[in-house]
Amino acid sequence: MNAAGQRAGVAFFFCALVAFASYDAFCKFMLQFYPAPFINIMRYVAVTGIAFAMLLHHGDLRFWRAPHKKLLLLRGMMLATVATCFMTALTWMPLAEATAIYFTAPLLMVALSPWMLGEHVPRSRWVAVIFGFGGMLLIVRPGGSLPLLGTMLMVVSAACYAIFQLLTRRLAGQVASPVQYAWTALACLVVTLIPVPFFLPAQMPPFGDVLLLLAGGACSGAAQWLLLAAFARVEASTLAPLNYFQLLLAVAFSTFWFHKAPDALATAGIALIVAAGLYLARSNIAAKPRPVLN
Repeated sequence: MNAAGQRAGVAFFFCALVAFASYDAFCKFMLQFYPAPFINIMRYVAVTGIAFAMLLHHGDLRFWRAPHKKLLLLRGMMLATVATCFMTALTWMPLAEATAIYFTAPLLMVALSPWMLGEHVPRSRWVAVIFGFGGMLLIVRPGGSLPLLGTMLMVVSAACYAIFQLLTRRLAGQVASPVQYAWTALACLVVTLIPVPFFLPAQMPPFGDVLLLLAGGACSGAAQWLLLAAFARVEASTLAPLNYFQLLLAVAFSTFWFHKAPDALATAGIALIVAAGLYLARSNIAAKPRPVLN
């Protein structure tokens, strides 16, 4: 790929990160008015539409004939759990701290890779994982101000996202990305639909709000197109360290939109997580990102 293509790929990647961070902030805002399950289902209605558009573009709607159906279903269930836990946790958690805990997923991937992928992890990278988890403890701080339930939900979300990424690596080269996308979108749609009847809005949302929620979901889904374009042009190992730009955006949104700036200890914890993640990314041990449904 030439230099212009590389620059375009990096630009697409940054646009995707901005879209993801903006959608998280949008959800944090909309949670003031609507229950988390309702926002989730609006998201995955839009994302499922995008998934079928991708299959049409790919030229094959028979995604159910894909191999490794059990792994595809498990992968979809993991992301559905991420979506449910993340969105629910945002009801109580500040955006910056919630996103920082979520970004321990690459560290969890390193810890789980010997068991799930049979990979050898050198001692130096285990040290990076320990430092990263130390950063998470600085954010969580048992006895601190963060709500216990929200914190636990974010930890579950990070763990499930780590498993989701490891399954993505297992399936790489065996199942086409649009097919993985479609399986995951449908799994998320079905799982997030289950609690919706019990958490309906108090009154029917205005048509404008419904369109807004669908547009937000389409934004998160469209970010996947940007990732596809980025990874088609630039190696994953080059893009991996740039992921932490999204965490910086979350801190900015939390500080300037929601007026919830992380305190000094939480900021130190975020810095530790970023440093550990960058080390692992540069060492090619953190997962090499592939186009996934976030």
